[in-house]
Amino acid sequence: MSRSISEECNNLKKEYDACFNKWYSEKFLKGDCNPECDEIFAAYRECVLSAVKSKQIDKLLADARKEDPFAKVASSDEKK
Repeated sequence: MSRSISEECNNLKKEYDACFNKWYSEKFLKGDCNPECDEIFAAYRECVLSAVKSKQIDKLLADARKEDPFAKVASSDEKK
C-alpha cells in the first residue's frame, strides 16, 4: 500500500486499508453492504484534512477550484 500524505497518518491509513480490504473481500463481495470501517475512515480523514491544512495545500486547492478548468472541458464536450 502507498503512504499517506503525512507521516502522522500512515498508521491510520494502514489500519483503514486493512479493514476495508477485509470487509470488501469477505463481506461486500458476498452481498453484505453494511459498512464496518467508518470510524477508522473518519479518523484517517481528519488526519489527512489536518495535514492538508498544515501543509497549506488547502490554499492551492481553493485556487485551483477558482480556475474551474473542468467546467471548460465539460462545456466543450457537450458541443460535440
